[in-house]
Amino acid sequence: MEFSFMHVCIYVLDLDKSIAFYKEALGLSEMRRMDAPDGSFTLVFLGDNKTHFQLELTCMHDRKEPYDLGDNETHIAFSVGDLENARKKHKEMDCICFENQAMGIYFIEDPDGYWLEIIPERR
Repeated sequence: MEFSFMHVCIYVLDLDKSIAFYKEALGLSEMRRMDAPDGSFTLVFLGDNKTHFQLELTCMHDRKEPYDLGDNETHIAFSVGDLENARKKHKEMDCICFENQAMGIYFIEDPDGYWLEIIPERR
């Protein structure tokens, strides 16, 4: 029996703001969308157009308060071929929340407070 990664889900308050952030910061695009028949939630799946893995954004339409991310020790990692230009772009967006220069990585924060690790592409 073999399993494959499909997606990871995060809950967001402002779906349009989150989609715009992920498009600008990471180049992700909407792959598909599903609205609940009763209108209570929307799921949007974002992809990088290179892999099959997707990021599912779930928006509960009646939710108004931010989600409790606990200690925010979890993260999603993205690799990039040009780390320096990526870092420059993210500095301009003012979304870098932590840098570890010794490891050659940094983290950006999305509109809901989720941390996203940016690492150099392994060649």
